[in-house]
Amino acid sequence: MAASGSILGNAVQRTEDPRILRGGARYFDDLPVEGLLHIVFVRSTIAHARIEAIDISEATAMPGVVAVYTADTLPLEPLKGFVMIDDKFARPPLARGVVRFVGDMVAAVVAESRAQAMDAAEMVIVDYDPLPTVVDPEAALEDGTPVLFPEHGSNLAIEFNFGEDPEILGDADVVVEGRFVNQRVAAVPMEPNGVVVEPAGDDFTVHVTTQNVFSVRDPLAQALGMNPEHLRVIAPAVGGGFGAKMFFYPEYAITAWAARALERPIKWSETRSENMIAMNHGRGQVQHVELGLKRDGTMTALRARIVQDAGAYPATGAFLPFLTRMMCQGVYGIPKVEVNARSATTNTTPMGPFRGAGRPEATALLERIVDKAALELGIDPIELRKRNFLRPDDFPLTTVTGAHYDNGEYAKALDEAARIAGYDELRREQAERRARNDRKQLGIGVSAYVEITAGGQFQEFASVEVHVDGTVTATVGTSAHGQGHETAFAMIVSDQLGVPMENVRIVQADTGLVPRGQGTGGSRSLQIGGSAVYRASEEVLAKAKRIAGHLLEADAGDIVVHDDGRVGVSGVPASALEWAELAAAAHDPSRRPPDAEPGLAAELDFDQGESSYPFGAHVAVVEVDTETGAVTLVRHVAVDDCGRILNPLLVAGQQHGGIAQGAAQALFERVVYDDDGNPLTANLMDYAMPSAAELPSFEASNTETPTPLNPLGAKGIGEAGTIGSTPAVHNAVIDALSFYGITHLDMPLTAERVWRAIAEARAAAG
Repeated sequence: MAASGSILGNAVQRTEDPRILRGGARYFDDLPVEGLLHIVFVRSTIAHARIEAIDISEATAMPGVVAVYTADTLPLEPLKGFVMIDDKFARPPLARGVVRFVGDMVAAVVAESRAQAMDAAEMVIVDYDPLPTVVDPEAALEDGTPVLFPEHGSNLAIEFNFGEDPEILGDADVVVEGRFVNQRVAAVPMEPNGVVVEPAGDDFTVHVTTQNVFSVRDPLAQALGMNPEHLRVIAPAVGGGFGAKMFFYPEYAITAWAARALERPIKWSETRSENMIAMNHGRGQVQHVELGLKRDGTMTALRARIVQDAGAYPATGAFLPFLTRMMCQGVYGIPKVEVNARSATTNTTPMGPFRGAGRPEATALLERIVDKAALELGIDPIELRKRNFLRPDDFPLTTVTGAHYDNGEYAKALDEAARIAGYDELRREQAERRARNDRKQLGIGVSAYVEITAGGQFQEFASVEVHVDGTVTATVGTSAHGQGHETAFAMIVSDQLGVPMENVRIVQADTGLVPRGQGTGGSRSLQIGGSAVYRASEEVLAKAKRIAGHLLEADAGDIVVHDDGRVGVSGVPASALEWAELAAAAHDPSRRPPDAEPGLAAELDFDQGESSYPFGAHVAVVEVDTETGAVTLVRHVAVDDCGRILNPLLVAGQQHGGIAQGAAQALFERVVYDDDGNPLTANLMDYAMPSAAELPSFEASNTETPTPLNPLGAKGIGEAGTIGSTPAVHNAVIDALSFYGITHLDMPLTAERVWRAIAEARAAAG
């Protein structure tokens, strides 16, 4: 709730929306650049093959073509992946000798227009000698499977083991098992990938659609052998990211190298079909899970074996099972946990973080096995969860898997979700439909989750400066791409200094204006970046109080910000100064305190020290048409706890977007390859991404359990809806199908998959 007299906690409309909705926002593709060239990439049409020859002669002779590059003429080093991954998996910007997935780049064509570049790219002739293809990650790790990187010696990219106890399930009365596939999905941001590189002598300006300008600048400087100070990277308006735009793509390096070589600005703009095969995919885990319980439902142990599909060039995506392993205990007091996770290279698009990045996978496996246990033991799914929840007085807590939970009230969130949903009435309606053998059966799915936010990224830069005209500039190292940072950070400054929000300018996502930053990902922006802005605003206010006290001949401790935003002596509003006057005095040696630094500004790096752990509970209600298999999500209730809520509108927006993505994975989305590694879902004709028309209006609510880790009490909210919704919807469909004795189906729960399961169950029953 809002504190007395504070803007924080109030529903404030997003200040950035009018600009976006009216077409005023500028994206990289909108930038007018004089003398612009265009680059198009020739991508492999075969998943695994030796490159015998590349004939660029016809392409080079095409109208408007300026240059055609292959690995032999592009002197860029392979791009190394995640620090823990063997360098032998490094990716050549243009494939050298071997292609490893459909979409691997073999050549680049630069031309005066994009159409000319595309036409010329069609004329590049590549002679391939096919090699054996490995698509399935489990098969990739079996003995005798072809090794995709012979110099590494196996298809195992990295392995994470936690706990090795052959008797871990020995205390259990019942062991429930399951094999779950958390399928590969595509990020599908509204805006595909792309970059504009403008060289100017030794300096470059790069406009790129990214979540972190520094994660582009620094590897780009390394690839080009440049001083990072000569690279200015700017993220203009960005049309969505979801984790897939968090990192560096080889297309950026090739485009920049060509711009330097040709001394011309160059633009790469990805097509949607190109985006579906070239941008990192997410999820892609096969999970073998065993949960041990006593007859009364008490959990005794969890054992999981996870295989992660890392794609053709293992990098950050191969590391995601580490987060899955860390969060495998979830909201439960499970005394023993054992996890073995292996990441495998395959002839598919490389994998990376996707909204939640390893944490949704943990919640999905845990909440599915808990529901299977509830069915096995005949215990209501909510009751089984509540019997095993960690209690509020257990916190702070270090879990068996090493997560440092700050606080949580898990039963409170689940009780609230059940209350809003009308859980008991839903169960009565379900029983009535089953008794009537209705064509449309009701399913009620429950999930409870805890997630880790700001994982490993606890620090962020911010500065706040008051100008002599009374306006304020706040600079921060995070990078907005739809979250509402402009509104949230202006609210924090306004709350601290008393200046109107419209007088606060937010600067971000520009390495020429922001000295450092870690960008936006992992639901860290408000709790880390917002806290940095808060602390910088505190320092500015303290300095302003000193100046005001000096000018008004009062003690700084008696100086306050009055309701009208002026700064002066407490209880004496007539004796107060405007911010413009204070800023002017701060620059005047004759008016500021003798030992005060000039200017009314502060900059710092806030360090939270560790992660926060948001949590929540979701209830999904579905109808399953038993004649067609069609699933309709009719209700979705989410109670998410992200600590203190600074703007309910922003929180609700994140909840709704997250729920939509999570429900989409449960019901619609899946990247599919055939046995030869050909993508069968390479455009939005074949990849089933739902629109709002396929989803209900979500019922999003909250509990508030402020974290003690930062001055705002805020935790992350950007990924919570995705983490809680997928297993709730999944469980709801299986709950409806349990009427037929069906205990599990893998996602996505398409009409065909559901219909086949019902048909088989009916046939088996005679």
